[in-house]
Amino acid sequence: MTFPTYATLIEVGPRDGLQNEKNEIPTNVKIAFINALKGTGIQELELTSFVSPKWVPQMSDAEAVLLACLTPNKGREFVLVPNSKGVERYYASGAKHAALFVGVSSTFNKKNINKTTEESLTELTPIIHELKTRGHFIRVCISTAFYCPYEGKVTPADVINLCQRFAELGVHELSVADTIGMANPKDVYHLFSNLREALPSELLLTGHFHNTRGTALANIYASLEAGINRFDTSAGGLGGCPFAPGSSGNVATEDVVFMLNEMGIKTGIDLERLIEAVDVVRSFLTHPLDSKLYPLIKKGQS
Repeated sequence: MTFPTYATLIEVGPRDGLQNEKNEIPTNVKIAFINALKGTGIQELELTSFVSPKWVPQMSDAEAVLLACLTPNKGREFVLVPNSKGVERYYASGAKHAALFVGVSSTFNKKNINKTTEESLTELTPIIHELKTRGHFIRVCISTAFYCPYEGKVTPADVINLCQRFAELGVHELSVADTIGMANPKDVYHLFSNLREALPSELLLTGHFHNTRGTALANIYASLEAGINRFDTSAGGLGGCPFAPGSSGNVATEDVVFMLNEMGIKTGIDLERLIEAVDVVRSFLTHPLDSKLYPLIKKGQS
């Protein structure tokens, strides 16, 4: 069995991780959190989202966060843009790396942004064309790629078809998500193996796993077996989707870094500094961290 020698972790804590946090995290804390994460060696991360503050109040300070944190030409710094209004704010911010999203499940998509999957594709197509014309990097997050909280198990053929349609539009990356943490390693291996066969080799494929049922690390291992070496992770295991009942946090960045280190797969991320970055935001959270490594390291330091 051959594993990659290097894996890229895309840190999603500042956006995906904090979006569902009940406490209003002060803007200066978000900025300090992002800067601390950058200091770990992380080269790609989600900074914020231009979603409506009415639906996700935590992201109401997106412009202020970007003004303080955007560092052009130093890795990829993603901003989630859900629709045409969000794209207008995105262009004004000076960001260069856009993240769009759509659910394979139309029911989930309707609950999320009040559009079916097909309606989302129709809206996103001209947005993608314009982003490409302007020279922006385009990442698309494919939600409910394994299970939907409303429709149940998602058919792999539907996932592959949706991904192929985005590939035809010329996006640069697809982040394929186990939104509610119900995927198992067998299904993960088969889906990513089939996606690699069906999609252009230059298209980046990323695994996005939630640890709701404790299978995230096993699913990352299965993804590695399928030839995937890019993963979305969240420092401290922060996260949970407001439109996916029962969904817990994203897999903890520090847990993934530890596992990969032990497997001899480099990430370029300093584990000690990563724990320090979690400390920046820890006292502002209303729930325990979903991380195995964080409490062990903190206990060892005490």
